[in-house]
Amino acid sequence: MFENLSQLPDDPILGLMVAFREDRNPNKIDLGVGVYKTEQGETPVLKSVKQAERELLEQEKTKLYIGPAGAPEFTSAIEKLVLGDNHPALASQRVSTLQTPGGSGALRVAAELAKKGNPNATIWVGNPTWGNHIPLLSDAGLQIKTYPYYDVASHGVDFDAMMETLAQAKAGDLVLLHGCCHNPSGADLSPQQWQAVTELASQQGFTPFIDIAYQGFGTGIDEDAYGVRLMAEHLPELLIASSCSKNFGIYRERVGSVLALSKNSTQAQACSSQLARIVRGIYSMPPSHGAAVVARILQNDTLRQQWLDELNTMRERIFSLRGQLLEQLTAKGANSDFSFITQQSGMFSFLDINPEQVQRLRNEFSIYMTGDSRINVAGVNRDNIDYLSSAIASVL
Repeated sequence: MFENLSQLPDDPILGLMVAFREDRNPNKIDLGVGVYKTEQGETPVLKSVKQAERELLEQEKTKLYIGPAGAPEFTSAIEKLVLGDNHPALASQRVSTLQTPGGSGALRVAAELAKKGNPNATIWVGNPTWGNHIPLLSDAGLQIKTYPYYDVASHGVDFDAMMETLAQAKAGDLVLLHGCCHNPSGADLSPQQWQAVTELASQQGFTPFIDIAYQGFGTGIDEDAYGVRLMAEHLPELLIASSCSKNFGIYRERVGSVLALSKNSTQAQACSSQLARIVRGIYSMPPSHGAAVVARILQNDTLRQQWLDELNTMRERIFSLRGQLLEQLTAKGANSDFSFITQQSGMFSFLDINPEQVQRLRNEFSIYMTGDSRINVAGVNRDNIDYLSSAIASVL
């Protein structure tokens, strides 16, 4: 059996991790892997998470399974985090929420649900998008089509082209959208653009499928959920994949959730049963620890405020780094206008340099980023920003 299998090429991001780890240059810089880093280049455990874990360790009395749907205290807390405490969709019991192993698990489970609802479903995916979106969704059996999203010339959303293409989407189709902090470009939809896409979805009948993996890293917890909450209020159906990896800093604990919004409570109950059946046939039960930590933080006023303060610190540091990087690139005489860096949000931005220049940065300076020039801004710090800016100016 195994002799029929061929070796596949390395995943681009995972390959970068290996190459960076093996590089002996003491000045090497990792801008590829999408995790938050401090000034010291570390990805720490948040103090709020540590405190919640201590409390959980002292009070937890069992390690029983938590069931395919996950812990109710977690799913309830996530519904309020994503949609807000008093969202009409929650009041009308239109929401089915299920805990998953990370945001990737949420994407896959939501795709499986869409496939059950429409075996011939097509999902429209922005170009570009996160590198794992298409494998996750296509492996579930969804047909993939793309729509323009990022405009290299303006370094922003190519909104007219996006809307023109999505006008072809029809009832039964899905449209993948990034809730905030677009990965890989950092270019987000404005509130007015979210409203226009919502109106188009209502007109065409397609179902938005929103991946919100960085809530709180853009402008704020509530501000970053604007598009999700708008669509949940005005559309009959919506799929949401949420991740706690970044905003709670619990990457390896794999904490995510899928929220399915239906036309009414009866359909919501049907979705809940289908979601439970889907996960029962894949991984049976989600892990408990990380979700229990998140639930404890969100349900305790003191811990929640501590977490919000830590999240604000991370967001403000990234925003500051964008300004510092622009200042340094300008000072080094970089032969390009990088002002767009300060106009984007979240951890990521394209440098919009060509693949040859990206390769030179790696070969000559041990600076690692993906081939499309996406950088993790959080990988910049006061010790490497001068070296990084000089290197970029050099290859330009």
